[in-house]
Amino acid sequence: MSPLTNTSQNLNKEEINQYDRHLSLEGFGEKNQLKLKNSSVLVVGAGGLGCPALQYLTAAGVGSIGIIDHDQVDSSNLQRQILFDHNDIGKPKSEVAATKLSRLNPFIHISPFVEKLTKYNAEKIFSNFDLIIDGTDNFGSRYLINDACVLFGKVLIHGSIHQFEGMVSVFNFQDGPTYRCLFPEQPDANSIPSCAEAGVLGVLPGIIGCWQATEAIKVLTGLGNPLSGKVLIYNALKQNIRTLELHALPKSKVISKLPETSYSCSSESLLKRKEKPIEEISEEYLKSLLDDGEDILILDVREDWERIQYSIRPSLHQPLVSLISDSIVSPIDELNTQKKIVVYCKAGIRSRVACEALQSIGYKNLLNLSGGIDGWKQAFPEYNGNA
Repeated sequence: MSPLTNTSQNLNKEEINQYDRHLSLEGFGEKNQLKLKNSSVLVVGAGGLGCPALQYLTAAGVGSIGIIDHDQVDSSNLQRQILFDHNDIGKPKSEVAATKLSRLNPFIHISPFVEKLTKYNAEKIFSNFDLIIDGTDNFGSRYLINDACVLFGKVLIHGSIHQFEGMVSVFNFQDGPTYRCLFPEQPDANSIPSCAEAGVLGVLPGIIGCWQATEAIKVLTGLGNPLSGKVLIYNALKQNIRTLELHALPKSKVISKLPETSYSCSSESLLKRKEKPIEEISEEYLKSLLDDGEDILILDVREDWERIQYSIRPSLHQPLVSLISDSIVSPIDELNTQKKIVVYCKAGIRSRVACEALQSIGYKNLLNLSGGIDGWKQAFPEYNGNA
């Protein structure tokens, strides 16, 4: 247990009334409610993901909750950050959130941190909590949080969103995969569209944030099967859910120091970048291009072991980790910057990062296969593949 958590063997009368539906839930009961009461969670970022996660963890009765966010409430936040209203504009998010959440559940302890999470304060703050929830919106923070969780032995509940799509996973759980097993190296901040630029459907972070709270409760109580070794991907427009398997890479656990934090979601970033959004295409559209004999190049950005199992033929191969190394995007000799290029990975996430990185160094006609090789195999199991 964390230093902030007071171990208790009992619920008082008011708590019994508040948690009645948990206590009467078969398989949950008082035993697991006490586990929540004696647990602690740090939520990094009180934004679109953090707000719903915080609300449900507070309501569920997690005994100690920390909120770290250095930002202030802005009117542009209100479309999706549902803890705040117009009266909160200009006030520190973490303090406003802590005040409102305390009214929702006065039986727990809530600690606001009005500061940036950095490599210098991460150990001190993380040491007070059993589990970490990542509610941030930029790669710099995600890699810092992941690496700190690996170094300090914390379970990480990851969530991220992009326009109409979001993903959730549990990292560093019982020697399972980490965030670096999914994205080994941090891309250049300027190769990724800012959240202000890309936009996001307002309800999407609510859905993903609730899933993060669900996974946190499962880990803290030991109920069910956490999303360790799996990445859940949700598309709000198609209203579908895909789950991809993720394997632990031993080298991803080798963390000797924490990285510097770089932020990309800013007005400065928005002013610097004017590239058009990456076009997402379906499996059917790619097949029509191939059937019509259109002059395109196909780029596979998966790892070597993934390509051996199955690939779209013909296609070039350049793993994302070697394409983006030490924040430098490497051009590919065989690719014409003006030619139409279709990029694919397992499920459309790494390939989108690759598209945006290639766009930043001058490639123009980039298409992302939104369903990745998983969608391709499902749609056309016998078309240009190798077992």
